[in-house]
Amino acid sequence: MSRTNISRRKFAAATSFGLVTACTQRSFATQDAPAQKVDKNGPREAIFERDYDAPSFKPGWKKAQVNRTMAQDFVIYAHSDLPMVKKLLTREPGLLNATLDWGGGDWETAMGGASHMGRRDIVEYLLEQGGRPDIFCFTMLGLLEPVQSMLELQPSLIDAKGPHGFSLHFHAQVGQKDSKDVLDYLQSVKEIELRPVPFLNKKKSSKTG
Repeated sequence: MSRTNISRRKFAAATSFGLVTACTQRSFATQDAPAQKVDKNGPREAIFERDYDAPSFKPGWKKAQVNRTMAQDFVIYAHSDLPMVKKLLTREPGLLNATLDWGGGDWETAMGGASHMGRRDIVEYLLEQGGRPDIFCFTMLGLLEPVQSMLELQPSLIDAKGPHGFSLHFHAQVGQKDSKDVLDYLQSVKEIELRPVPFLNKKKSSKTG
């Protein structure tokens, strides 16, 4: 087998050409697919690797998922803005029961956000559209019978926590006069110290001011 001798000058020239070509290709690739800015404060998925057998069922993923940013906006608006809730739900009906993890398993739906803010109007609208009710929205709405039935069925629900850790008692508080009977009932099941709800005080001061 013959060996081809390459001079240092030719080797350097060949190497330089290769580097230039690689850099040129990289610059074109950058132009074709501009790098997206990464929001350091944005959502990030926890690192995960299976240490168990994967499920035998393989999802088809035939349809695109609802956009996460849109779902996030929908849940945020559901805390206080009924017109925007209607606008986004009209645009994307799949948002109705969208659930977001704000971090560490703090899951929240639009129904959950509206419930712990005492927004009866938003909760009622979501229910009319087929939203999934739960004990927290029943509590805020002051619906004593379903709350009693659920607690009789599962007494441990008295300690259940909604989005951001808000309790049933808190949801009864934000329901104000409409949920007074429910709050009295919850206190009879488990009496706790009721702390003032800051945003309710702001509402009262704005009305009297």
